[in-house]
Amino acid sequence: MVGGGVLRECLLAADVERVVSIGRSALLLDHPKLVQVVRPNFATDTSEITDDDLRNVDACFFSLGVSASGLSEEKYTALTYSLTMAVAKRLSRFSPQASFVYVSGAGADSSEQGSSMWARVRGKTENALLRIPFKHVHVLRPAVIQPLNNAVSKTDSYRIFDKVLSPLLTLGRKLFPSHVLTTEVIGQAMLQIARRGAPVSVLNAAAIYKVACSSVEANSKR
Repeated sequence: MVGGGVLRECLLAADVERVVSIGRSALLLDHPKLVQVVRPNFATDTSEITDDDLRNVDACFFSLGVSASGLSEEKYTALTYSLTMAVAKRLSRFSPQASFVYVSGAGADSSEQGSSMWARVRGKTENALLRIPFKHVHVLRPAVIQPLNNAVSKTDSYRIFDKVLSPLLTLGRKLFPSHVLTTEVIGQAMLQIARRGAPVSVLNAAAIYKVACSSVEANSKR
């Protein structure tokens, strides 16, 4: 869902020359800027991602994630921490000049000591990423997200939540725009972070919104 949002913003941006999408299946999208790399088993075998896939990258938007519901800590760690770190470490070898923007979640536990399993694993992942020597590493912790522009979550419960509560999300976004974020706003923020970095390494919803607003303001002045 968030990946679809940032992909849309990249394809719309005049200063983005090429977007490489690495995923387990092809996107139902055709665009002259878009290069699709299909690696069906990379979630369990990152060697499917070739060295050439990771060369000459200016920015990596890592938005892959799964719900912890029904998963053991071992399985959730493999899909959240191990996969992310395997890709990030290899990318840093071939594109150390890149900015790495990681989509985490509100409530992630930086101490890695809390009672919530998913929060500990997310916090561990964030901490490890921040130690990798990229040009920039930034972590986004959005909370309530409203999908726009046909962005759709792959998680069944999220899709039901979005469909049922869409009118309330729209109202909440109008009343509290820095707390109820859209996929469009998050995508704009991620792209702006890739361009200019951000004042802090870990951004909560309000900080994400502020960066997105700075992007819109900068574009309006061009």
